[in-house]
Amino acid sequence: MRVLVTGATGYIGGRLVPRLVEAGHEVRAIVRRPERLRTVPWARDVEVVGGDLTDAAAVDAAMRGIDTVYYLVHSMGGRGDFEDVELEIAGNVAESARRSGVGRIVYLGGLHPGEGELSRHLRSRVRVGEVLMSSGVPTIVLQAGVIIGSGSTSFEMIRHLTEVLPYMPAPRWVRNFIQPIAVRDVLHYLVAAARVPERVNRTFDIGGPDVLRYGQLMNGYAVEAGLRQRPIAALPVLTPWLAGQWVNLVTPIPRRLAVPIIESLQFDCVARDHDIDRVIPPPAGGLTPYRRAVRLALERERAGEVETSWQNTEVVGAPSDPLPSDPEWAGYRVYTDVRERECSAPAASLWSVIEGVGGTNGWYSFPLAWAIRGWIDKLAGGVGLRRGRRDPARLRAGDAVDFWRVERVAPPGDRPGFLRLRAEMRVPGRAWLEMSAEPAGQGSRYRQRAVFFPRGLAGRLYWWAVFPFHGIVFAGMANRITSEAEAGPSSTGAEVTNR
Repeated sequence: MRVLVTGATGYIGGRLVPRLVEAGHEVRAIVRRPERLRTVPWARDVEVVGGDLTDAAAVDAAMRGIDTVYYLVHSMGGRGDFEDVELEIAGNVAESARRSGVGRIVYLGGLHPGEGELSRHLRSRVRVGEVLMSSGVPTIVLQAGVIIGSGSTSFEMIRHLTEVLPYMPAPRWVRNFIQPIAVRDVLHYLVAAARVPERVNRTFDIGGPDVLRYGQLMNGYAVEAGLRQRPIAALPVLTPWLAGQWVNLVTPIPRRLAVPIIESLQFDCVARDHDIDRVIPPPAGGLTPYRRAVRLALERERAGEVETSWQNTEVVGAPSDPLPSDPEWAGYRVYTDVRERECSAPAASLWSVIEGVGGTNGWYSFPLAWAIRGWIDKLAGGVGLRRGRRDPARLRAGDAVDFWRVERVAPPGDRPGFLRLRAEMRVPGRAWLEMSAEPAGQGSRYRQRAVFFPRGLAGRLYWWAVFPFHGIVFAGMANRITSEAEAGPSSTGAEVTNR
């Protein structure tokens, strides 16, 4: 079967694609930035096409010859008109699928109560499902609640709230009932949906075998993580907005992701029927209980086997354009900070230090300054420095590294090893950080360049305000990276976390 996947760079899409390939399907993925998929393990097994889902012509081109479409895109924050944008995108996909003779659309929506006012994000998901089901193309809408898996936003929020707070003052929604589902079970339903008979056109609730209060989810995590269970006090005064600020400050989850999740927890979210069992049988061995799903997620993280993560979700409001080539800077105000160092270690050793930057390894200089910058970003509603990275040793294009995004990564070979990071912290302008490792004689040469395009007067004042720290932060970073490479592997790793 020929399958088109939208949202292949997302948390679910990035895990679904290789499973569709394994199931024997021919997979095509449409993404705005094809370079983000060039280094994923399954890149050679699929056809990747570039295109924006708001562009009807691009959607039509991607839809040619397709039997089944997976619709896995959804906005978690950002512009105030996101509901209109999502309906426009859904309409483009639905109309194109109808014109192209597609036999099935599969959409992953959100579990929601049958009555009462929904949050904007849940309401938008419901409306998108309605647009797809009214397209004339048979559509299956799978409505899932809290998804538990290594790297999922919901799992990370539960984990950090539980680990950080020995006592949890919480909003009333911690008493609401939730039906979590393991990510492996979500993927089971998604893969199987491609082969459901075409006459089926409806929504299906999906959930795991446990119905728990949100507070029980937190203490269930505590048990599996070897922590003491947390006393939880439900307070009537915390609104979703205030709770979002609280989650933003005490966890790595940015406000724009925390608020929609919290808004969706204002009511009980439990599957209202189990009709899905008549169409798609449960996985062999049954659905995954909540605590086992937590245990599996922790095992995957400890083994460094996180396939996809919330960390790599695009940050709305962050610079979205790649760094222009130097000649295109003409006519723009651009500030740069360039550092070069000779290194006695080979380029491969220098590159291993560069590729390990961020996360638990830190930034190799003035950790207090980096920590303060991270807290300032969190207070401004950004992702902060605690977002970490998907893999402790390897990077690929599109990965998040704390408050940076990997724009380009190329290990050393015929050319120097090169890493470019695009800033996603809140700054009045656009910023990048580049690092490279080039063979030079018996050793190597390290080159580091920070680039900043200021926005208005605020951007210029920002650059000059932080300029005095560059001599400490950037120079120290260049010195420490080269010294780490020269010292060898024994000096890297756990010790770097203190830098």
